[in-house]
Order: sequence, then structure tokens, then C-alpha cells
Amino acid sequence: MTTEIVIKTDKLTKRFGDFIATNEITFNVYAGEIFGFLGANGAGKTTAMKMLCGLSTPSSGAATIAGFDVYKQSESIKKNIGYMSQKFSLYEDLTIIENIQFFAVFMA
Repeated sequence: MTTEIVIKTDKLTKRFGDFIATNEITFNVYAGEIFGFLGANGAGKTTAMKMLCGLSTPSSGAATIAGFDVYKQSESIKKNIGYMSQKFSLYEDLTIIENIQFFAVFMA
């Protein structure tokens, strides 16, 4: 396993008014590592993923994805990652490769 960190978070937090959706999450993911992001409904997983994908700006904390800062380089993050949120996002009448090709063209 390499020591290259591809995802790094430090006290990453997202607030919506008084509600804290994601509270000070801190972790590293290394190149080649399989990383599971688990939690109960309402735990903040989707909110965290939106921040990490550059779709939502964190309220506080820090994070880098593939070396790109989530605050300053969200467009670079979007251009350099692949993300499929859940199974129901797939079109069942397409093969896996066709789904990937479709989303690659659609999201470009």
C-alpha cells in the first residue's frame, strides 16, 4: 500500500443554520485503499460526499481530494473524480460499461 493520501479531511463540517449536518469529520484515504463510508440515515454521509465532490462548500474544516482543495478548486475536483451515489442511479437496461459511458458523456 502506498502512503499517498488521495482524500484528506480535517474537522470537515457543514451547517445549515443551527443544524449541523456533518460534524468535524477527520480521515485519510490512501491510494489503492478501499474505503467504506457507513452510517445511519441522517448521519451526514450524503452531505459529506457533496462537500468532497465539490458540490457543496463546507462551513468549516479542511479537505483535499487528489490534491485539490475543496474550497478553492472544486471544479478541478469535479473534473478528476468519478462518483456514482447509489444503485438506483443506474439504468437497469444498460450494462455497467454502458452506464459508465453514458454518465461520462453526460457529465462532461
